[in-house]
Amino acid sequence: MTEERSGFVARNQSGLANYVSSFHRDLVAGAVMGGVVHTIVAPIERAKLLLQTQESNMSILSGGPHKKFKGMIDCIVRIVREEGVLSLWRGNSSSVIRYYPSVALNFSLKDLYRNILRGNSREGDLLHGPLSNFIAGSAAGCTTLVLIYPLDIAHTRLAADLGRTETRQFRGIYHFLNTIYQKNGVPGIYRGLPASLQGMVIHRGLYFGGFDTAKEMFSRDSELPLWKRWVAAQAITTSAGLLSYPLDTVRRRMMMQSGLEKPMFRNTFDCWRKIYRNEGPASFYRGAMSNIFRSTGAAAVLVLYDEIKKFMNWTGF
Repeated sequence: MTEERSGFVARNQSGLANYVSSFHRDLVAGAVMGGVVHTIVAPIERAKLLLQTQESNMSILSGGPHKKFKGMIDCIVRIVREEGVLSLWRGNSSSVIRYYPSVALNFSLKDLYRNILRGNSREGDLLHGPLSNFIAGSAAGCTTLVLIYPLDIAHTRLAADLGRTETRQFRGIYHFLNTIYQKNGVPGIYRGLPASLQGMVIHRGLYFGGFDTAKEMFSRDSELPLWKRWVAAQAITTSAGLLSYPLDTVRRRMMMQSGLEKPMFRNTFDCWRKIYRNEGPASFYRGAMSNIFRSTGAAAVLVLYDEIKKFMNWTGF
């Protein structure tokens, strides 16, 4: 019994050393994928955010020149006509700055958390199976979100900022963060965090946990071909996005309250209640079609992350 316990402890210690040593590869692989893929899908991301937040966007609600968008195509066409083609990438600089640490930390932490969970459990235990994938994904998403939240809210507000340069509310990341800090202090920069954490538990748990579980189930005998992994990633990403979309809508609406003298919502529950009562259930899914198209990029990140890790292992990085 003592020898068995000693062997178990020794395996845990050696396993933890391996997890820490591979952490830098996970970090680099995630970072490489994040910026490239997100820049490609940035126009769809901006359309999705504008549709999702237009009922809380003061530029639209104030009765000025900006009218509500009818859908993704109408949104993209009007942005190009009114603000120019490059404005489709508005907010992408903050998004890329946010995405590099976000994707890198999400991937590296979910692998680290999962390995620690499994390293401290025996085969056949509850935490040695799929449950560890879902817990690790949720925990990694929440940890990362808390660390990069100021960049997350900056991305949302800059992408939702309508008009050409001279008429916009914010001129960039620093101007946004400084403006909100002067008006609301640190709480303003973290407005919407509780709602964001709730959504992150569901989305990242399904996104990472679902994909890792699918890989383990379908590749027990041989490695799953790239195209099959992409199909699985696309199905999981789309499902995770749709299931967590109402939570994402609420968190984006809460972000839009920062800097307002009279916020529309008192808290997360009040936001849920008012959207449902005043706009109807369909409003929780406004912009969801754009999100489905955008999920192609997120699926690519899941698949290509493993390929980059293989390349780094092959080159001895």
